[in-house]
Amino acid sequence: MDFITMCKNIAMLWSNYWQVFIFEGVFNTIKLTFIAVTLGALLGMVVAMLKMSKHKIVRFLIAIYVEIIRGTPMLLQIFLFYFVLAETFSFLDFSTFTWIAIALCINSSAYVSEVFRSGIQSVDKGQTEAARSLGLSHKQTMMKIVIPQAIKNILPALGNEFIMILKDTSLASTFFVGDIMTVYLNVKGATYLPLEGLIITGLIYLCLTFPLSKLVAAFERKMSNEK
Repeated sequence: MDFITMCKNIAMLWSNYWQVFIFEGVFNTIKLTFIAVTLGALLGMVVAMLKMSKHKIVRFLIAIYVEIIRGTPMLLQIFLFYFVLAETFSFLDFSTFTWIAIALCINSSAYVSEVFRSGIQSVDKGQTEAARSLGLSHKQTMMKIVIPQAIKNILPALGNEFIMILKDTSLASTFFVGDIMTVYLNVKGATYLPLEGLIITGLIYLCLTFPLSKLVAAFERKMSNEK
């Protein structure tokens, strides 16, 4: 296939299927990413707090959880959630999209927990000691002094996590949940033009991640200047 023919095919595919790529693929990808990162961040904060617990057994169990999630491929985790947990808890009657979102959330929580932990530990201990000397309890100190500063410090890392999960949602196409790669597979099956569809798909991902990465980089520079 020559270059001109390929360009014509790309233009034809985009003209015929751009609405499906945007209104189905991009919409579902962003929705899946937002759910996974939001819930993953909340769960990750809990995991980080538990990992810094005074109880050795709790720290040990949480460490195992984090190492298992971080040490195994995301695709394997998605398969386990869909074929094992979905069957075990079939009475919940969750959709495929929901199970994939849960798998991505659990995966994200393990990575975000380490980000939260480092963010909490980066807060000057003198502020904690000052808060305690003023009569604040440990819980009040964490909620009012430490965690707000930790969240500010880790926002760039959370932005990078959002970008990573957005790209990793492509793995969900294995179960045809309507993301960008699912749309590509459907278009490829209808047109028998795999390369042209891949180029369009890659450009869409690039258009989504490039501005986000620049925004995160700008925020990191702003944070560095403030320090």
